[in-house]
Amino acid sequence: MTLFNPALSRRNLLSGVAMGGLGMLARPLWAQGVIDLHLPGKPSTRPLTKAFPQKGEMILQRVRPPLLETPMQVFDRHILTPNDQFYVRWHWANIPESVDAKAFRLTVRGHVERKVELRLDDLLHGFERIEYVAVNQCSGNSRGMFSPSVAGAEWGHGAMGNARWTGVRLRDVLDRAGVKSGAVDVRFGGLDEAMVSEGPKFLKSLAIDHARDGEVMIAFAMNGEPLPLLNGYPLRLVVPGWYSTYWVKMLSDIEVLPQKDDNFWMAKAYQVPKTPFGHVAPGTADFPKEAISRMVPRSLITNLAEGQTVKAGAPMAISGVAMGGDCGVTKVEISVDGGATWQVAALGEDLGPYSLRRFTHRITAPAGRFTLACRCTNTKGVSQPLTMNWNPNGYMRAGIETLNLMAGDKA
Repeated sequence: MTLFNPALSRRNLLSGVAMGGLGMLARPLWAQGVIDLHLPGKPSTRPLTKAFPQKGEMILQRVRPPLLETPMQVFDRHILTPNDQFYVRWHWANIPESVDAKAFRLTVRGHVERKVELRLDDLLHGFERIEYVAVNQCSGNSRGMFSPSVAGAEWGHGAMGNARWTGVRLRDVLDRAGVKSGAVDVRFGGLDEAMVSEGPKFLKSLAIDHARDGEVMIAFAMNGEPLPLLNGYPLRLVVPGWYSTYWVKMLSDIEVLPQKDDNFWMAKAYQVPKTPFGHVAPGTADFPKEAISRMVPRSLITNLAEGQTVKAGAPMAISGVAMGGDCGVTKVEISVDGGATWQVAALGEDLGPYSLRRFTHRITAPAGRFTLACRCTNTKGVSQPLTMNWNPNGYMRAGIETLNLMAGDKA
């Protein structure tokens, strides 16, 4: 744990009224250009936009609800993803465009000794603060890269971000309400609502022991600043090492349950094959399933792009980012021959077991076309599989990513 940023004042955390009223969906979405995500076998260009509040240049995947992807060059420049270029993903378009921070309350109820309603001031001053760096990654990050293609938002690799989160332990908040014996799950809901009455409100749950492990956080800040509105202001759940479907935004309701949660978003949505890396062969129709949970190791080269031309026979720098998934990174390897042989890359600063970690390496580019690849091994000894995984929902992409480059006389 690191010390709380003193610049993160009560005043700017309670400035939600000013942060709202930005006309989130009313501004014209003028494109700032286009970017090619190199999605296999499908249209792969996307517009770039700066039209969303508190956001810089982002890849526009969808307007309603907003799906904004982080450009890959951002990960090459920053190990902590800047708030204004941190990706955005919502399930329903009915999102508050403003939050009155002074009127806001977080409710803790259900299988507890007493119902508790907490103001932001209560969270800021009534609990011990904690802070750590963790990757927030959409379950469907890189879905657009799956082959054969699958339904859903066709993200490139930028449906993720790495931030320093500040908040309070969920465990301490639950203790304030007094969890009763026999509690099984803890369910979380936010201020967003379904667009139609029959639509299921977005709700996610954690097992009681997980919820009380001391790492699950109710965050009010990222990278030393209040959460951007689109990233969940004023509060969001942070579940380090788990996919972001559990990181409920605009968190306003916590319900302790005496039974397993069977709501739609737990029992039916976000299911993956109950196999290593959630893999089944394309076309498989019947297989055991389980709720997606822990992230898996991944690594991405960030300073080069698919199809780029480089200079043959010349030294070339490679840089990228890796994550261990639900633990730290112990090794990243680089291959220049499509995975036939591997060389160990140098690792950058370790910001904690749930953070992205920089890697760098130097190679001499072989003449002609060649395939560059990277592979991460985490501190549990789990490595990215050599063969890419696949499942019909495009979740939990895990295999080794490659770049096809051309080395010639001129770069």
